[in-house]
Amino acid sequence: MKILLINGPNLNLLGKREPNVYGNRTFEDYFQKLKNSFPGITLEYFQSNVEGVLIDRIQSCGFSYDGIILNAGGYTHTSVALRDAISAVTTPVVEVHISNTLSREEFRHTSLIGAVCRGCIMGFGLESYRLAVQFFANDN
Repeated sequence: MKILLINGPNLNLLGKREPNVYGNRTFEDYFQKLKNSFPGITLEYFQSNVEGVLIDRIQSCGFSYDGIILNAGGYTHTSVALRDAISAVTTPVVEVHISNTLSREEFRHTSLIGAVCRGCIMGFGLESYRLAVQFFANDN
């Protein structure tokens, strides 16, 4: 089983950015722990602050991987193009968020990508990613 975790804009700053919301741990540290927790699954990680680069990555993996876990960051609320990329591929996508976006600013309450994703996991900190991997592990 091969799963790609994609993080969008500003998530490269995890561990530094708003630790009261996102915690003190870098994603790279957490990702190593996640890989160790699922030794039978090939997990890959990709991050970009650029919308088109995220779309390119979804398209390049969206017909050959078993799952994509996507934290689109701020693009969740603004990107029709990401939504269209998810709709265009056959690999199922799970939307994740570290924080509970519904408890934050009102503009974060709407996800443009959610309707074309298999599901959404939010509000469990970095463990939201583990829950998404667990979904794919149990689904197959």
